[in-house]
Amino acid sequence: MSKVLVLFSNSCLASGMFRPLCAWLLLFVVTANAFAAAKPHVVAFGPWTTVRWDTEGNGSKPLTLKVRPLLVDGRLKEYTLGPPHDVTERLFVVRRAFRLNDSLPEESASTPRWQWQRGGWILVDRVSGRVTPVNLPEFDTFSSVAAWYRDYVAYCGVGENGGKLYAIVAQLNRRKPVLKKPLGDATSSGAPDSACPAPTWERQPPRVTFEPPGDARQTFAIHGQVADAVTDDDEDSGTSQ
Repeated sequence: MSKVLVLFSNSCLASGMFRPLCAWLLLFVVTANAFAAAKPHVVAFGPWTTVRWDTEGNGSKPLTLKVRPLLVDGRLKEYTLGPPHDVTERLFVVRRAFRLNDSLPEESASTPRWQWQRGGWILVDRVSGRVTPVNLPEFDTFSSVAAWYRDYVAYCGVGENGGKLYAIVAQLNRRKPVLKKPLGDATSSGAPDSACPAPTWERQPPRVTFEPPGDARQTFAIHGQVADAVTDDDEDSGTSQ
């Protein structure tokens, strides 16, 4: 862009063109290019579709998902499921769905065996149209349930070996979680979203409560990038809305 403007201004002056006219033409070129660069993108969702969801450990009983396409300027970017969460007027997050090729090596490559799966979360910029994955530590796509508040998300995470359960609060654009506290052993019932119920948020002061299966609920106060456990005394003396 800068090289184009330099070439235009040099050729304009070299041609002996009247200086006010040359300046006006240069301003017109700059404004036109700025307007083109700032052209807004159109971000929209398509219609809902019910698809079959084959899950491991669920026997022969198929489950279903309701998915819909995420479109940017009319082009398919991702498939999504569930409602989006508005982080700001410009940014929102939504959960991703995708099709996985379940074909075996000896099966025909010309007829892939597609299988719908639930994915993680993605961040969408309404202005730039950019779609980026959200890094959620220990988030299990089968058993974790996310609860969003502002740019925070709370969920029960599952360790890499599947044996430990964690209370986790993560914040967008931060790799290290605000909170990661062991909740004991992870128990799997073979059902989706079974790690623990969705955590509940309170606004003032910001607090989040986890209720892991077979254990007492635990509440944490969120102070920016720090989380503190809330005791019974704090509950008695504090107020929440």
